[in-house]
Amino acid sequence: MNEHLERLEPQPLWRHFRTLCNTPRPSGHEAALVARLEQWADGQGLAHDRDAFGNLRLRKAATPGCEDAPGVILQAHLDMVPQANAGSTHDFTRDPIRTRIGDDGWLRATDTTLGADNGLGVAAALAILEDDTLTHGPLEALFTLAEETSMGGALNLAEGWLEGQRLLNLDSEDRGEVYIGCAGGADVVVEAQLPTAPLGDNEAAVRLSLTGLRGGHSGMDIHKGLGNANRLLVRVLRALEGSEVRLVDYQGGTLRNALPREAVATLALSADQRETAGARIAELETELRAELAGVDEGLVLTLEASDAAEALTAQASRLLVAALHAAPCGVERMSSAVPGVVETSNNLGVISLEAGRFHLCALVRSLRDSATADLAERFAALFELIGARVRVENAYPGWTPQPGSDLLARFCRLHRATLGGEPAVKVIHAGLECGILGGKYPHLEMISFGPLIRGAHSPDERVEIASVAEFWELLRALVEDLGR
Repeated sequence: MNEHLERLEPQPLWRHFRTLCNTPRPSGHEAALVARLEQWADGQGLAHDRDAFGNLRLRKAATPGCEDAPGVILQAHLDMVPQANAGSTHDFTRDPIRTRIGDDGWLRATDTTLGADNGLGVAAALAILEDDTLTHGPLEALFTLAEETSMGGALNLAEGWLEGQRLLNLDSEDRGEVYIGCAGGADVVVEAQLPTAPLGDNEAAVRLSLTGLRGGHSGMDIHKGLGNANRLLVRVLRALEGSEVRLVDYQGGTLRNALPREAVATLALSADQRETAGARIAELETELRAELAGVDEGLVLTLEASDAAEALTAQASRLLVAALHAAPCGVERMSSAVPGVVETSNNLGVISLEAGRFHLCALVRSLRDSATADLAERFAALFELIGARVRVENAYPGWTPQPGSDLLARFCRLHRATLGGEPAVKVIHAGLECGILGGKYPHLEMISFGPLIRGAHSPDERVEIASVAEFWELLRALVEDLGR
């Protein structure tokens, strides 16, 4: 599968990426890939070990004469986001990713996420380790687990394990840019058992679906005006309250770090209100499509008959919809210290309701840890009003920029020499693992860079093939420069 990848240049990197595409690796299912990489390391004569959480480290001794150079850590995460188009039968735990090379110079997958995030970083690190033409200091490749779901690998990384002094995070997604800081974040989980009551004799159940949105990364795409299916369907539900609807069930979004593309709710309403509700929904579809024009205009609202025996009580339904409608979603504040960068945001990532059991998982991000904590507390204050339980988990710190570091200066010099231009030095509104790693290893100098990837965390994910060659050339040059 994916033989065509090995015809691309640089061939060693794409060969390793083919291995990753052919080895299922959604978050929580990285074991097969870890075993394969350990087998590959044995064949290369590379030392390897794991920490207690299962993070994998491969090591290569310095080129003779470079033993005293500061050690370099190449870092990427093994897991990928499993998102597929509606109607796809792809099983991310068993099926390989089916890649295709477009005439436009971009690589995509068929109906699923591609896994370039962060598979190309992993592939690049492996290709560096097997390149015996490089002159380099001591090398470590750190491959973490569960980055996409909880940052679990970085959060549980063993302390005192890594030996290097400089870390190259290979998980950025823009050519010509280098990142020196990132947002921290936390998951806000809301749960409640809400009262239900049987449907009345004059009530009927209908199923309301919102589909057709593009989706995207909940950090890097949060400012682009893309639709959030949960935010928009809740807005529709709020507008239908005049028809005296009651929520039966709800399902929206699959990952807290992906902008939800679809949401569906089953509603109970008076039979004589069906026509009125249908007309209002048609109006709302036109209204929302106009608001999203030019950005996410594929939105579709569909209403069809359904079955149900019970629904939330009228009061519980009103309170839940009101709380969801008032919940923070999207950009909360832009940074005054770093112009053009989002400082604080929230994504209403996953919402479900079944038999009165309500669950919400939102992802709060901020360049300031205090702002992350405050926004999480606002969630708690809001949902406690309806009797819900709120907890904050998987919190991780931001990465404080070091604009004067020697590592950054070397990177910028090599970028000019290799690619002929000055790189843009940036701070990213996403959860790179650097913040967590820096907390455990405060002596580390770190930067993050990578090839040009678009549509991460959605089936529209793609990578510009030419940018991968540029990324590879720059990475090789930097590894050699750091070995001197």
